[in-house]
Amino acid sequence: MTHANSSRAEHVDVLVVGAGPAGLTLAVDLARRGVACRVIEATTERGVNPRCNTVSARSMEIFRRLGVADEVRRAGLPEDHPTSVHYRTTLTGDEIHRLDLPSSGEVLAGAGRDAWPGPEPQHRISQLFLEPILEEYASRLRPGPSIERGARLTGFRQHDDHVEAEVETGGERRTLRCAYLVGCDGAHSTVRRLLGIRYEGVDAIQQFVSTFLHSPELGRMTARDRAWTYWTYGRRISSLIAIDGASRWLHHVAFSPGHDTGAEDPRQLLREAVGEPVEHEVLGVVRWTGRRLVARRYREGRVFLAGDAAHIWIPVGGFGMNAGIQDAVTLGWMLAAVHHGWAPPRVLDAYELERKPVGEQVAGAVGAAAGKAFERFPPDIHLPGPDGEKARAAFAERLAASEPQRYSPDGFSFGYHYAGSPLVVGGGEPAAITMGGYPRRARPGFRLPHVWLDDGRSVLDALGPGFTLVRTDRAAGVGSWAAAGRELGIPLAVVDLPGRWPDRFPAELLLVRPDQHVAWMGGAGARADELLRTVTGRIAARQR
Repeated sequence: MTHANSSRAEHVDVLVVGAGPAGLTLAVDLARRGVACRVIEATTERGVNPRCNTVSARSMEIFRRLGVADEVRRAGLPEDHPTSVHYRTTLTGDEIHRLDLPSSGEVLAGAGRDAWPGPEPQHRISQLFLEPILEEYASRLRPGPSIERGARLTGFRQHDDHVEAEVETGGERRTLRCAYLVGCDGAHSTVRRLLGIRYEGVDAIQQFVSTFLHSPELGRMTARDRAWTYWTYGRRISSLIAIDGASRWLHHVAFSPGHDTGAEDPRQLLREAVGEPVEHEVLGVVRWTGRRLVARRYREGRVFLAGDAAHIWIPVGGFGMNAGIQDAVTLGWMLAAVHHGWAPPRVLDAYELERKPVGEQVAGAVGAAAGKAFERFPPDIHLPGPDGEKARAAFAERLAASEPQRYSPDGFSFGYHYAGSPLVVGGGEPAAITMGGYPRRARPGFRLPHVWLDDGRSVLDALGPGFTLVRTDRAAGVGSWAAAGRELGIPLAVVDLPGRWPDRFPAELLLVRPDQHVAWMGGAGARADELLRTVTGRIAARQR
């Protein structure tokens, strides 16, 4: 690590390296919690390739809490554009299967809202559009984070009470002194490299050729039966994703590990997927390898890893970006608690203990989903007549079993948990995280279940910015909790719920963390002081 001169150092509470979705979410969360934050980003301009194209339901809930969900929801595809997924032999060939999913306009109008598992369904938006929204929103906050582009981290030195980071901008070097440094700087993370932390996992699952293209002709061809994604099964399995619902498209083509993708012509690949030549302009081509890797550690001293710097997965649903957003808000409340003095620094030990198991389990599930998405398809689907119809019907049954969970992965949004965390009391045996399953009943360590309140808000909207004591029985006394919160300096709100959801909230009291996960459930006779000390890392949990 580079030694820096602290006599000329600028000061900031938290330095975030990387202005992608994880870094920007962390910056916004910290700003809203009253923590001064600076984001440095080595690039002066954003990349031209779309990358992730889905914001999960849980990420949308997080954006709702941060105040930016509606802006995100109104961007990306036009509001009347379906987010459906179609499966065809080729784009101009036979239909095999389809998943009909609503447009953002239907979601904004509240269609089917009573059946939603949360207040915010997932949203199809390219990272190309998402990042500017988050950065613009961050710049409007007062006080807000400072974001500096063209600033590159070249080294850092850790001390007992701070980190000195050396930053280069336009050939000039300067020192930033911060309490904590967070690497949100992607798969080729400088922060992770300087820490000497390596990834573990599977280094190559699939090879891809991804082409970002401009083609109004494709827009006209698909206008008769619009979808967000078209899967095609020609010479290779590929997906054609609508970026703006008109002329911009992203074309992914999958190959087995070791394939020489350099020999593949993106124009020919598109012709094979469409089934005929189509006029288009190539805006960018990326040849890359899908991996399943998780960092050995998420923290060393005062330096943390989040987002792709901590985990990279094959992108079969935007899970990597959304996990990075979850990393950010988990770390955000802990850093804020230490900064404001109502939790000791050892509360930060829980970040890796909570997020690394999630990363490892999701990595396994994503790898399995990728295997199903890219496994061989029956070539008979291209046959004419009854034989082709039979093959397509059989393939459709296979897709009907595997695809709904992949494109509505509620388990990854609401089933990830921190039941084994030292900041959670009564979590019990940690449950496996799956793509589709999640508990509808409140459990310690899990995100508080959503219900709509009589005033039209979600129960998640009623939670305070700090800890919240949710009371389902007004007869349950909360005086000891209020007194303990005041004595310990812990921000604690009390929210009363009607008692008509006993199956959803099976306790008199539920203590909810700042990240909306349940820290404890129980009755009014509980020892409030001890519990608040436990969930803020002041003492070790006694109940498991």
